[in-house]
Amino acid sequence: MLRLSIKQIRLQKEVTMTDTMFSEIHKNEESKNISLPMPDLTYTPEVAEATAHLYERVSKVVTPIEWPTFAPYIKAINELKVQRNAVILAHNYMTPEIFHCIGDFMGDSLQLAKEAANTKADVIVQAGVHFMAETSKVLNPDKMVLMPDMEAGCSLADSITAADVRALREAYPGVPIVTYVNTSADVKAECDICCTSSNAVKIVESLGSDRVIMVPDEYLAKYVATKTDVEIIAWKGHCEVHERFSGEEMREYREANPGIRIIAHPECPPDVITEADFTGSTSGMINWVKDNQPAKVLLVTECSMSDNVAVEAPNVEFIRPCNLCPHMKRITLPSVLDALVHLRHEVTIDPAVIVPARRAVERMINLTN
Repeated sequence: MLRLSIKQIRLQKEVTMTDTMFSEIHKNEESKNISLPMPDLTYTPEVAEATAHLYERVSKVVTPIEWPTFAPYIKAINELKVQRNAVILAHNYMTPEIFHCIGDFMGDSLQLAKEAANTKADVIVQAGVHFMAETSKVLNPDKMVLMPDMEAGCSLADSITAADVRALREAYPGVPIVTYVNTSADVKAECDICCTSSNAVKIVESLGSDRVIMVPDEYLAKYVATKTDVEIIAWKGHCEVHERFSGEEMREYREANPGIRIIAHPECPPDVITEADFTGSTSGMINWVKDNQPAKVLLVTECSMSDNVAVEAPNVEFIRPCNLCPHMKRITLPSVLDALVHLRHEVTIDPAVIVPARRAVERMINLTN
């Protein structure tokens, strides 16, 4: 009876918070929706000088031929961020000119979720895919969240719906449901807690249940099952980048590159995990390379991450399998600039969805802080 009473109190607080929160959301809409002039994108000596320190950072992965095209956009975007009081959250799978040259906060899904929760900016530009922008909006319903390309989706997020989660609850009454952060806000709202690849085992074991449902990534669920005694019931979603790797391909890389170290993401199929020297989240993979400094390494994940880590580990030779995410690659310097100039492609979410979705995300963040 006491537990029910506490839950009722919490629910009442959430309702009050929600009413207050959403009364503030559009108070400055008129001023926020003013387009600015498109900046001059000519590559001049002044632009070269202003961006020289950034090119020095990425010169090993961005060619001198490319830089005169990139530099005017980079300068314009960084100036517009100040004018708009905006921040750019850049995922590890962004190309280097975005990740290292315009990103304010860079990292994996967990890191970006934490930064989104703490930012004081008025505008958040998500250099990633749509579910990440939704997560930022869930954590900042009173801020403007911009998605440079609304078509930048995710095969994992597309593999499950809120109705699917409700059906799972009916089929497995009382079993907690953990959703990978790679899902829509609607799906998060139906689940008990979120996880990322870096904290999935910890999240599962925190629930104190003998059985847990994990959605939507089947391979991440299988990987977690090897690390815990909790029975994992898995959905059958897959990342279209990681599922293309195979154990046979890894063996071929080893044969062609004696002494190579293979580092895999847990979204990969089990036969890839078996062949890997280390398996971890994107942040875990990056830290492993920095800490171990292997002579030659293969990152079994999205191709751009190798370029971004190479900037920070210049003495390591990266063998790139180069499976590109077509969704991540929709985010470009021109699309980011357009979003900031016109405040275009704002992410909106039903207020009734935001509160339960935020609860699932915040439970994860609070558990891993």
